[in-house]
Amino acid sequence: MNNPALLALGATVLCGTLAVAGVHTYASGRAQRQALVDRLAGGGPLRTAAGRARRFAAVDRRLRHTRLGRTIQLRLSATGLDVTAGEFFTYVAAVVVALWLIASAALAPFFGPIAAAIGVWGAAIFLNWQRQKRIEAFINQLPDVARLLANASAAGLALRTALAMAAEELEAPAGEELARVADQLSLGRSIDDTLGELAERLPSRELVVLVTTLVLSNKAGGSVVNSLRNLTQTLEDRKETRREVRTMLSEVNATAFTVPLLGLGSLLLINSSNEGALARVTGSPVGQILVLIAIGLYTVGFFVIRRLGKIEV
Repeated sequence: MNNPALLALGATVLCGTLAVAGVHTYASGRAQRQALVDRLAGGGPLRTAAGRARRFAAVDRRLRHTRLGRTIQLRLSATGLDVTAGEFFTYVAAVVVALWLIASAALAPFFGPIAAAIGVWGAAIFLNWQRQKRIEAFINQLPDVARLLANASAAGLALRTALAMAAEELEAPAGEELARVADQLSLGRSIDDTLGELAERLPSRELVVLVTTLVLSNKAGGSVVNSLRNLTQTLEDRKETRREVRTMLSEVNATAFTVPLLGLGSLLLINSSNEGALARVTGSPVGQILVLIAIGLYTVGFFVIRRLGKIEV
C-alpha cells in the first residue's frame, strides 16, 4: 500500500472504470429520453402493427422538430395512414424529383419545375383526399355507433363505458377513433373536450349532431336512449341520400380530372409530332408566359368543375 506506483495504477483503473460506467449511463439515459420524446411526439413505434420496420427514422426524427414536420404529422394523423412524417416526406421528395426529370426529358426543361410544383400540390391533395375518405367511412359507420350507444345506454351503462364498448365492437375508422376517445377519457379528460376534439378531427354535420346529443344528455342527465334511436334512423336516411348524390355527381368529378389530362395529352402529342416544338416555344419569354396562362386556365377549370360538383347534404 506504500508503493506510489501501485496506488497510481489503482486510481487510474478506478477512474477509467467510473468513466466508462458514466459514459454508458449517459448514453443509456439519452437513448431513453429520445425514445420518450419520440413516443410523446406521436412518431409511433419502430415497427408498424403489421411488423414492417419503419424506414427513414433519422429523417423522421429531424423533421418532427420543424414546423413542416409537425404539419405533415398532424395531417397524417387525420388520414389514418400508417406512415411517419419522415417516410411521407421522403416518398414525396422522390416523386417530385422523378416528375421533374420526366417532364424535362419528355416535354422541355421549362416544364420540370412546373411538374415538381404539381407533385407537391398533388401530395397535399392526396392527404386531403385520404382525410375526406376517412371522414366518409366514419360517417357511414355513425348509424352503427348511435345504435351501439343507444343499446348500451338502455342496458344502464355509463357513457364512458358505452364508448369503450363501441370502440371494441366497431372496425376502423370508427373503432380507432372511439378507442382514442376512450383512452383520453381514462386519462381524466372531460367528455365535452374529448368529443369536441373528435368533431374537429373528423368534421361532418352528422358527427356534430351525435356529439351535441351526447354532450347535452351528459350535462342534463336525462335519458338518451330515445334520442339516439331516433338519430340512428336519421343517420341511415342521410347515408342513403349521400350515396345517391355521390352516384349522380360521379360524372362531374370524372370530368374535372379529364380536362387537365387532355391538356397534358395535347402537349405530348405536339412534342411527339414535332420534335423539340415545346423547347422552342418555351425558349422565349412570350412562349413561357403563354404556357403559364394555359396552365392557369386549366387549373381554374379544374376547380370550377369541382365546385359545381360539390353539394352539401
